[in-house]
Amino acid sequence: MKGNELDHVDRKILNILMKEGRKPIREIAADVFLSSPAVSARISALEKSGYITGYCAKIDPAALGYHIKSFIGLEVKPAEKQEFYSYIASVPNVVECNCVTGEYSMLLEVFFPTTAELDRFIGELQTYGRSKTMIVFNTSVEHRGIHLSE
Repeated sequence: MKGNELDHVDRKILNILMKEGRKPIREIAADVFLSSPAVSARISALEKSGYITGYCAKIDPAALGYHIKSFIGLEVKPAEKQEFYSYIASVPNVVECNCVTGEYSMLLEVFFPTTAELDRFIGELQTYGRSKTMIVFNTSVEHRGIHLSE
């Protein structure tokens, strides 16, 4: 089952789960006009084929004391990428690390309780190369799933 093999029901199920990952199967079944066992089987097939890669709770970082959200562009030399990847995977404040095109080779999303802690982290990062940090004032659109046309 790959992208073009999804029917409108699979797409609707994926849209529902991206918005409400804990929605009961019986309610999803009612939304797509199928039985609960049929929806359960479709969800299992979507998981097995890699469309659904996991489930998680959305947590408010500020409620946990992480008030500073930042994006950091970092220029990492190609020869140092593997060492960098090992290092960055070990930093719990990094919620996302992307290898990108453009002026910087990496784009990080990070959360820290204070600007002082962010500053210390940036100092560590700069051992890998030049960086540019952008502190987020507010987020008008949170991370969301990709809307699939049904």
